[in-house]
Amino acid sequence: MRKELSELRKELESGIISKLKPFGETLSYGLKNAKVTNDRYVLWIEVDYCSPPLAMEKVSVLDKYFDDITVEAVRSEEEGWNRINHIPQLWT
Repeated sequence: MRKELSELRKELESGIISKLKPFGETLSYGLKNAKVTNDRYVLWIEVDYCSPPLAMEKVSVLDKYFDDITVEAVRSEEEGWNRINHIPQLWT
């Protein structure tokens, strides 16, 4: 992670991220519901149809806060959230 997550949280709570078009609402939802692993990896689910995945999101938001972003495809948003449901919430 690059910047303090408190800065990301401020951007999420202010609505700045959700207003970004065309991906802001989806990204905001995913990050607000993000999980954090014991080794400090942040996980979230996001529907994205771009190639490469998250291209616009990385340039606009994600590259400011995270290093080494990887993407894993899942069959559905529900399946993705079910996979990480057991992991603690990022925001407490």
